[in-house]
Amino acid sequence: MPRSYTFTHAITRRPSAAIVDGLRAVDTGAPDLALMLDHHAAYVAALKSTGAEVIELAPLEEYPDSVFVEDTALCLPEGAVIMRPGAPSRLGEAAEMAPHLAALYGELRRIEGEDSFIEGGDILMTETGILVGRSARTNAAGVAELARLTADWGHRVHEVHTPPGVLHFKTDCSLMDEETVLATDRLAASGCFAGYRVIPVAAGEEAAANAIRFNGKVLFPAGFPRTRDRLVKAGYDLTEIGNSECAKIDGGMSCLSLRFTPAR
Repeated sequence: MPRSYTFTHAITRRPSAAIVDGLRAVDTGAPDLALMLDHHAAYVAALKSTGAEVIELAPLEEYPDSVFVEDTALCLPEGAVIMRPGAPSRLGEAAEMAPHLAALYGELRRIEGEDSFIEGGDILMTETGILVGRSARTNAAGVAELARLTADWGHRVHEVHTPPGVLHFKTDCSLMDEETVLATDRLAASGCFAGYRVIPVAAGEEAAANAIRFNGKVLFPAGFPRTRDRLVKAGYDLTEIGNSECAKIDGGMSCLSLRFTPAR
């Protein structure tokens, strides 16, 4: 089974009331917590519908962005690597996630370099390697340390670059299957997906690029009909989920979960 999108487990964290203080590149208003909770519940239900075990963690009021658990770790079949987020206010989130992953994995490694920063939102796991985008949140030292930590597990890390002004590499792309990615034109133009079939996001719907393939489903943000139709035409089974409130604090489908099959 494809290891890059076939999983037995996921971890999510319920949004806290502190979400109104979440980081954002542009202030478009505070998220509506009640609506975000509804969207989050639909997201969790979609994950569970594939047969996966979903571990739902309690809110962390001291960390406004902690609903975005993907940035805290990279979960591989052989073990998990705890990240070192590039946003100083988020460093404690990774430490909070570590014991939950330690309970599931036989081996846990950590990005520890004082000058190393890396977030899960910049990491795209494929069947042939790990693409890591340099960004404002992920630097060269973080990428190099991840490469060292995963080399003996047989993984090859490929450093690529996130477009200027884009928060994370996966803000602009998603893995659809072993051979296919969904991507914005601005990211695909860099050539980082050479050898893959690229389904382009419709013009004006760039925010649709952050979706996730999770077992047999694609969890897709609602409100992007032209890109949705392209994926349906290509044969994917989509579940559309509201993302209006997460988007106000730069979040998307992939940010809301860690997806993995743990090995003991």
